[in-house]
Amino acid sequence: MLNHRKKDKEEPPVIEVKNVTKKYGSFVAVDNISFTINDGEVVGFLGPNGAGKSTTMNMITGYIEQTDGNIIVDGFDTIKKSKKAKKEIGYMPEGVPLYTDLTVKEFVTYMAELRKVERKDKKEKVQEVLKETGLDQMQNKLIKNLSRGQKQRVSLAGTLVADPKILILDEPTVGLDPKQIT
Repeated sequence: MLNHRKKDKEEPPVIEVKNVTKKYGSFVAVDNISFTINDGEVVGFLGPNGAGKSTTMNMITGYIEQTDGNIIVDGFDTIKKSKKAKKEIGYMPEGVPLYTDLTVKEFVTYMAELRKVERKDKKEKVQEVLKETGLDQMQNKLIKNLSRGQKQRVSLAGTLVADPKILILDEPTVGLDPKQIT
């Protein structure tokens, strides 16, 4: 069903990338890109290896700074108000960075602490995200003993535990078989 109510004013984009370039010395990794992403939109970056997809995601998340241009995340400039912008983003980078000597629950709890989930909500939030990602039955297993697909889910759970407004996933299904992707 469509919502036919008129909005009083146009909502600003959740992500706004304006004339962004990223250079490494004389190498141009991203060349003057602009786009907006509105609340509720799902967007995918497609392109060959080396096209700048991961670099763009890293600039949006604030892990690297753009050489030129502006990036606004939920109204906050990623350079001038980086902490506020980063607070709105859950980022799962390619390569599943995990502490393999922790259990699944320990890792997700650690991520909740890093993302400053309120103490009173932390246990409940961890259990909720473990269940949502299908990890509740293996929460006491060491991460190093999990399959690649299970490790991907642990990384996703760590990303989701702070209930981010914006979710950025870089190559979330690489190396997974078709059954693990769904």
